[in-house]
Amino acid sequence: MSKKVLVVEDEEAIARLISYNLKKAGFKVLISGDGLEALEKIRLERPDLIILDIMLPGMDGYDVCRVIRKEDISIPVIMLSARNEEMDKVLGLELGGDDYVTKPFSPRELLARVRALLRRSQNLLETSEHKTFSLDKLVIDFSGHVLKMNDRIVQLTPKEFELLEYLIRHRGIVVSRDLLLDQVWDYNFMGDTRIVDVHISRLREKIESDPKNPYYIQTVRGVGYKFKEHN
Repeated sequence: MSKKVLVVEDEEAIARLISYNLKKAGFKVLISGDGLEALEKIRLERPDLIILDIMLPGMDGYDVCRVIRKEDISIPVIMLSARNEEMDKVLGLELGGDDYVTKPFSPRELLARVRALLRRSQNLLETSEHKTFSLDKLVIDFSGHVLKMNDRIVQLTPKEFELLEYLIRHRGIVVSRDLLLDQVWDYNFMGDTRIVDVHISRLREKIESDPKNPYYIQTVRGVGYKFKEHN
């Protein structure tokens, strides 16, 4: 069955270009020109992936992303923006975006990112080996894509879940930011390791009692991150 992609873009020429390339690649495409309409389609259609422009009339892309994550909708999101400021990227990722593409972009690159993000999300559903993991107050069910802290379910985005899973499966080992980019994001971010730090920060906010003094996800200065081993 073809994967369904929602393109949220108010510039018709760009929306048509993205739609054409996605359809040519075998995807089913939905298009929305504003944030409120996009939310309706997300809730009704439940697309497999969302390509979300930030600069939308009325409700912008940041607000759309904020709402769907607040509603615990874990659909992968690629954010689009004509701005290339680092803080714009960081804000988009902190609100729950899984990737960020700056205009003008190569249709081939965007398609590669769509495929990579969908592939990684699907791999989470088919995950392997150890089905569950627990450490102190944290319990994670890989096959069910469920994480609990203190017996309460914690909602993660697909990318957050995948990053946490990778760290857990390599617990006790220091993993560099570059390796995480390669293994979790699945393509070249041209050295932009900030995306890793942002996702680690979001994970800590959700699973750590004191995010500034993390217990589970530990920083190894100058190298990367390490997930705590069992005592």
